Amino acid sequence: MPDVVIYYSEKNWLLLIESVTSHGPVDGKRHNELANLFAGCSAGLVYVTAFPSRALMQRYLPEIAWETEVWVSDAPSHLIHFNGDRFLGPYSS
Repeated sequence: MPDVVIYYSEKNWLLLIESVTSHGPVDGKRHNELANLFAGCSAGLVYVTAFPSRALMQRYLPEIAWETEVWVSDAPSHLIHFNGDRFLGPYSS
């Protein structure tokens, strides 16, 4: 299971949040594991890696999966989107 699961009912999204300090970032392998774990879910899946600082995030940048989001504690009002055609939302398979 991810560290935090939040259901955003207004959009029917399930935010799957991993703290980098407990499991590591949402990399390609973890993205696939979570996709399989929540395969039966009717909500759209949004993958987020949470970092305590941008300095720590820099160490993991090469590992972060595309089509995911990054949240950094030292800039809590911002999200970093890793590519794709939309910002903060699920992607269809």
